[in-house]
Amino acid sequence: MRIAFIIFLVSIMATAASAQSRQQQKVDSVFEQVKKYFNQKNSDAIYNMAGADFQKELTIDAFAQVTQKQLFPFGKINQSSLISFVNNSVATYKLKLDSITLQLMVSLDSRNKLQLFLFQEYEEPVGDKTALVQTSNPLRSSMDKKVDSVARIYIQKSTTVGLLIGIIKNGTTTVYSYGETVRRGKKMPNADNFFEIGSITKTFTATLLAYYVNQGKVKLNDPVTKFLPDSVAANPELKGITLLQLSNHTSGLSRLPDNLIDHATDALNPYKDYTKPLLYAYLKTCKLNSKPGEQYAYSNLAVGLLGSILETVNGLPYYQMVHDIITQPLNMQSTSQFLTPLLMPRFVAEYNAGGQATEAWDYDVLAPCGALRSTLNDMLIYANANMHPGTDELSKAMALTHKITFNKDVKIGLAWHIITVNGEDYIFHNGGTNGSSSFLAFNTEKNTGLVILSNAAESTDALGSGILKEIQ
Repeated sequence: MRIAFIIFLVSIMATAASAQSRQQQKVDSVFEQVKKYFNQKNSDAIYNMAGADFQKELTIDAFAQVTQKQLFPFGKINQSSLISFVNNSVATYKLKLDSITLQLMVSLDSRNKLQLFLFQEYEEPVGDKTALVQTSNPLRSSMDKKVDSVARIYIQKSTTVGLLIGIIKNGTTTVYSYGETVRRGKKMPNADNFFEIGSITKTFTATLLAYYVNQGKVKLNDPVTKFLPDSVAANPELKGITLLQLSNHTSGLSRLPDNLIDHATDALNPYKDYTKPLLYAYLKTCKLNSKPGEQYAYSNLAVGLLGSILETVNGLPYYQMVHDIITQPLNMQSTSQFLTPLLMPRFVAEYNAGGQATEAWDYDVLAPCGALRSTLNDMLIYANANMHPGTDELSKAMALTHKITFNKDVKIGLAWHIITVNGEDYIFHNGGTNGSSSFLAFNTEKNTGLVILSNAAESTDALGSGILKEIQ
């Protein structure tokens, strides 16, 4: 038996740890209301909690048919528990009903309305690995042992496969490898293996913005309408948005454009077919969720638009700007949106939230929000460059991205967030795709940096925070 009705949207998510707990609270609150109405057999009330995308796909009558004929007959929800909360977006709950145990996947849109609402037969998760996963960690120093104690919690999970940890501490770099590049392949990942870095890409886009600001090509307070076709700029909703607000997630734009899924030919690769004409078509009639500059709301759409504007300003594709301005000067030879056939064998296999193999994502116009692939070696170079910027033009751009631009609920510069771990502030960003998770944080005064790359969707945020606590 398979029970499923779904309006789905897989998305990259990165935000500060404090914002993650707030988002989970929002989802949990909505779920409690759903459970209440479910037990009352009130399908209309549940439907009215759904967002526009959900309701566009399923009418209220069709929804009532599904719930009344397929779900309500199972009885009331007697017990419920949170199984997982993936990428600060998708919550999965275990539900014990009168006659069956199901699981419910839930996510919310930018207005905190139901977006993903999927009932499935509950399957007991595969137990965590009992045999110790292989590692390069020699377990000699105090730091080795502290890192291992935290890393084991992550890598021994049934859903994780491979893990790389790079630590910069007082000028010394230490690398730890755990697990495998491919499940049951027995080959540990190394610092030259490629991973998707997901939303850490946004910090590269912010660096490009800062670079062009310093060059005088754009200003942070430039309105986005200055760079859009007249037919798009005519939308009065866009008038108050600046380039700065695209980068610090205060533009008021939705998390993702609502015409993305409609044009996705591959549900597991949703960004691949989303082009600039589709983006412009959305922007012509879009409505903002808040007044620009007043509220933080994480938006892949906003940063994708920012990168597209920078392409227009400079006449170069995004990947070329990243190469010319960031990766070439830093000698990061293994960071790019695209990998050549020669490089592909170094790309790890990837695994989704359930631990099943999945494909990497491809991007078109929204590439600036999450398209880059990189290696631990390159990301350590990038972290070091951000920790200790010099006086060259790239360094000045990096320094500009670190300056706080918004400090209400969330503290953020240009893309970079500030998180506090054991009383210490770290400049931070993370990333997550359908098959990868990443974490980058640094504190210049403490001369400490941390990079984590995983080839599983299982979030590395708790792992990252745990390691920072141990090495402070």
